[in-house]
Amino acid sequence: MRQARAEDARTEARRIVRSLLGEERPTAGRLIGDVRPVLGDERTERALELVRGARLTRRSAELAALAALLVGTRELGTAWWERPRGGKPPPPDEVVRTAVAIEPWTDLTTLEMLAAWIADDAADELWGAPVAQVDLNSWQAEDRFALPPGVKPGRRLVVRFDAGGRLDAVVIRRADDELGSNLDFHSLRYSRPAEAQWSWGVAAGLGPHRLPGESPDPYAREVPEAAAAVLRAWAVRHGATREQLGDRWETVGDVVAAIERVDWMWRSGEWFGWWRGASALVDDSAYLPYRLEELAAG
Repeated sequence: MRQARAEDARTEARRIVRSLLGEERPTAGRLIGDVRPVLGDERTERALELVRGARLTRRSAELAALAALLVGTRELGTAWWERPRGGKPPPPDEVVRTAVAIEPWTDLTTLEMLAAWIADDAADELWGAPVAQVDLNSWQAEDRFALPPGVKPGRRLVVRFDAGGRLDAVVIRRADDELGSNLDFHSLRYSRPAEAQWSWGVAAGLGPHRLPGESPDPYAREVPEAAAAVLRAWAVRHGATREQLGDRWETVGDVVAAIERVDWMWRSGEWFGWWRGASALVDDSAYLPYRLEELAAG
């Protein structure tokens, strides 16, 4: 069942990518070819520097953020990059040049932060500025925020729940004659840049995602044979097939492709430890011995 849900997600992601970007099978090369005429050479090259600087296990996420920026720029125009945002955030052009972390987005990379900005701006352009933000980890529908003054029963208010994510709250009159609101979960929607970011990442997968003209090829680096053997053996014992794992793990590219095929996120929770070990192997992390110890202990 979990494997079926993973394939369902990929099918839906490919549908959205086809609708937004016109691609059947998204690749880094096609994405960059689409980005360059829209963002221009200078912005594109700076964005690619940021992609190259990311860990290989994060490259797919960086490219997905770039897909959001492509779709958002098509909608909002290149002037979006030049406009000051007011308050602390500088214009996006300055952000992409300096790659400085800005509160409260410090848990995101530069490209992910810019993707969040353009997804929200596109949502505001479509549906207006939200009156409040809610956390959908709680599915309580009633009275999740203070109502703005002057609202009337029956009015629908736009509420933010995620970057580019919106839903409506319907103003109602309660039995005690006080006004309240109910979230309409059927109205949940995302702006097109947010949809592009999710769908590109899911449809394209972890990779390998080689960039045009990239030399040396980071996916060609050889991986330690002993560590690879430990991770492969663990995966086989816990249900992965040899077809999913591939014939051998000699290079980083072999490992990345195997991580993508095994769909570890759709398996049992213990696979998270395997992912930590496999990602440490891919990223040549000093934590690799400790991750393998954790896997053995688990």
